[in-house]
Amino acid sequence: MRRALDQLLAEIYWPYTTSPLQRNGPIQTFVIPHSHMDVGWVYTIQESMHAYAGNVYTSVTEELTRNKQRKFIAVEQEFFRLWWDSVATDKHRQQVRQLLKEGRLEFIIGGQVMQDEAVTDLDDDILQLTEGHGFLYETFGVRPRFSWHVDPFGASATTPVLFALAGFHALQFTLLGSPSLREQQEIFTHTMDQFSYCTPSNLPFSNSSGFYWNGVAVFPDPPKNGVYPNMSLPVTKETLRPYAETMVRNIQQRAAWFRTNHVLWPWGCDKQFYNSSVQFANMDPLVNYINQNSKEFGVTVQYATLSEYFQAVHQTNLTWEVRGNEDFLPYSSEPFQAWTGFFTSRNVLKGVARKASSKLKAAETLFTQYRVSYPDGPVPKEEALQKLKALRWAVSEVQHHDGITGTESPKVANMYMEHLTQAMMGVDELLAALFILPQGLDTHIVVYNPLAWNTTAVINVTVTFPMATVFDDQGQPVPAQIQGSAESNTTYDLFIVVDLGGLQHRKYLVRFSEKPCEEGPECGLTHQAWVVPFERQNVSKWLKTGRRLLPVLNECYKIKLDQDTNLLHSITDRQAMRTVTVSQDFWEYQVNGDVSAGPISDNYVFSANSSAVRAYKAIGLEIVPGKVITEIRQYFYREETDEVYSFSVTTRVPQGFPRGRPLCHRLEQSYSLGPLAVNTEVVLRTRTGLKNNRTLFTDDNGYQMMKRPYRPFVDNIIARNYYPMVRTAYIEDDSSRLVLLSERAHGVSSQAEGELEVMLHRRLWNNQLWNLGYNLTLNDSSVVRPSLWMTLGSLAATPSLHQREALELQHRPVVIEHGMGAPLRPVVLPDNLHLLTLCVPGWAYSSNHTLHLRSIGKRDTGTTQPDYNRVLMRIMHLYETGVDPVLSQPVTINIKEVLQSVGEVRVLEERSLTGTWDISDLRRWEWKTSERGQRSSVGTGGDFNVTILPKEIRTFFVSFKLK
Repeated sequence: MRRALDQLLAEIYWPYTTSPLQRNGPIQTFVIPHSHMDVGWVYTIQESMHAYAGNVYTSVTEELTRNKQRKFIAVEQEFFRLWWDSVATDKHRQQVRQLLKEGRLEFIIGGQVMQDEAVTDLDDDILQLTEGHGFLYETFGVRPRFSWHVDPFGASATTPVLFALAGFHALQFTLLGSPSLREQQEIFTHTMDQFSYCTPSNLPFSNSSGFYWNGVAVFPDPPKNGVYPNMSLPVTKETLRPYAETMVRNIQQRAAWFRTNHVLWPWGCDKQFYNSSVQFANMDPLVNYINQNSKEFGVTVQYATLSEYFQAVHQTNLTWEVRGNEDFLPYSSEPFQAWTGFFTSRNVLKGVARKASSKLKAAETLFTQYRVSYPDGPVPKEEALQKLKALRWAVSEVQHHDGITGTESPKVANMYMEHLTQAMMGVDELLAALFILPQGLDTHIVVYNPLAWNTTAVINVTVTFPMATVFDDQGQPVPAQIQGSAESNTTYDLFIVVDLGGLQHRKYLVRFSEKPCEEGPECGLTHQAWVVPFERQNVSKWLKTGRRLLPVLNECYKIKLDQDTNLLHSITDRQAMRTVTVSQDFWEYQVNGDVSAGPISDNYVFSANSSAVRAYKAIGLEIVPGKVITEIRQYFYREETDEVYSFSVTTRVPQGFPRGRPLCHRLEQSYSLGPLAVNTEVVLRTRTGLKNNRTLFTDDNGYQMMKRPYRPFVDNIIARNYYPMVRTAYIEDDSSRLVLLSERAHGVSSQAEGELEVMLHRRLWNNQLWNLGYNLTLNDSSVVRPSLWMTLGSLAATPSLHQREALELQHRPVVIEHGMGAPLRPVVLPDNLHLLTLCVPGWAYSSNHTLHLRSIGKRDTGTTQPDYNRVLMRIMHLYETGVDPVLSQPVTINIKEVLQSVGEVRVLEERSLTGTWDISDLRRWEWKTSERGQRSSVGTGGDFNVTILPKEIRTFFVSFKLK
């Protein structure tokens, strides 16, 4: 599919379009043969493998072997791994190894997929890159050094940081993705010109001709006669000259975008090279003809890999402009078209993907601790790693730019969901196996904290008894609260206050009773809460408001509800002693579905007809006062006479916990909405008294915050001021900040003074032939239940909160019912550090790369044995430079001391982000820039001391002495 980059390019290439470099000599053209293969989108992975993807690698391998001049770059590892494991013959495998040795087949990016950049989370970007790199290193000893990120819908500032940390040389400007890391992770960045990553699709002498001689892939079965639709005219004596003139003319057009004589000319497009004998047989004579006439054309042409192109550019030693930590969002493919709808599309899938990622992290850290403590324990390590790898595969796969984005067809969305849910079931089995299952009438639950800091949290367990008492592993009663569920008349919500150390699990005993418990010793510390209903309020009767304000208090806030409207009225920050008016309700954009009537909204694009309208006409209210939490339940009815609500908000206000547990600043909100009416997009609108000048702050992939000033466009101004919110968004004025945290991606905007608007759900249908043909109309009739946490505080207090709070929302304590197990000693990092990864990767990494290459050359083409004793650990500094006087400072820790409760650390090796490089061997190219600073990094000492700088991510192999 074509995704032009006109608007993006116009901004990026401002120095070059007006004053291109004076060229000396012919244009040196690097023809990069490639096939862009979506891991999903219109067709499932299985369909794509059958129809074309498998044959891409079979065909290309055979054709490269036949001609030493030919080359090819391979990108998406999911398809290559499936081909390698299930299609490739022994002969193909030998050929691949030889082509890699000759440098004529090159793996680019090397991740499992080409991930989206707008709505993916940092954890998952690293995971999918690591899974691909682990496979390539184990199988071939290959360590990718370049990226080919050609199809995501916009570019984040976090992606170049990760690519730099993984050891990439280049992505034609130099980009600083992080203001804190600066030169440590700067990377040379090439952006495609106006022709994008595809060869021109037509020639002037024939409407059906182009450079795609193998035609269009056919689903579900390839044609038996090998004749595909829309095959380009072959290169013959009659067409050779017109082809050459057309190719040269296009090369010259592209050259205007380049600062050197070297032009990157992508040859290929979506689903190409499945019949590469036809492709190369036609391009070979064309390359030869242009080179034979290079003086006339002023152009030379050569097959090339991406590394050869960047090597040539690097050797020019030019001085390059530096771009600061900017992203390129939102993306537009036309002057007034905003690709901001996919920030929210398929919200259920976005939620399940993040839930799977969180479960994977918990399981990885638990299995790592189990493996170190019980290397010969009853849980088979092979089976455990298999289950973990299945979930790694599923979580990595859905990060594809037509996966997590929600821009795929319904059957592909179902495929992602099936892979995620099946893999999560396997990991649930693993979690259960790590604990002993008890017998008896009482219920034991194990609660595990996957974060490396101490936490107090409220967990919610659904039960069928009206009363329960809870005891910890010391037999002491635990604060708890039980109440009727808002979702069911037959179940109850049991809220339990849990205290957990970092990476620690604790056992709790729950005793049930058929009868409610009166106040007394037999009730333990369980409080029974009851629902207090309020009169339903109709919008049509909102003549006077604010007369009857109902307060809900905790240690941090005084919240007032307006009984005239049943809406939130205001929040008082009791620490800063400031009251801010705050209200929340649902609005909807009604959008066009008829292409003949104007711009439409679809999976990708958000195009509002006009301002949003109120999505309800009446509001119901219930309050459940409690000693653990107070629950505020608001129900929004589309019509005054409706008996069933269309939307709901449940706000849980934490109450005073003993020992100063710091939960009171967190207002936990859960929503329910759907099914929506067709061609509506529903938003949660939070209106405040903050004077933010319509300026918004959102996170880039959960890594860093970006400032989003309101931009007064002439056309489509609403949609073009939407941005992705992966974990965090906030607005602020001179003294206060209102923060929203999310456990899945959403689109977010500040459309008016003091407003923070989050798009929660979309349901669309349009008659655009392209969408109808590919079934991409997003007729999503699901009910979505996202969660947001809200915090209000001073500018001094909130920066130290939201980074950790966002992680506490994403990685909430894991509840394993009916489990037992001795509690582990905690692993606790300083407040400004986060244990990003602690896992047994299972790939055959090596501390000695030379020996690894020798072992690959000696062994048969069979499988290798994973190293179960190698632990991959990543530690991340959460804070930017200058954000907080204490937390923004570099911090030094002793890894041996930090991990002593896991086991005795014997060896610590620092590695690149994906583990394939020893950090001392990693030499990234330096690019001559207009700004040159010092690369700063502090190495590991023999005493296991490590200093971590602001926003730094450091990766290690840890070897433990097994118990």
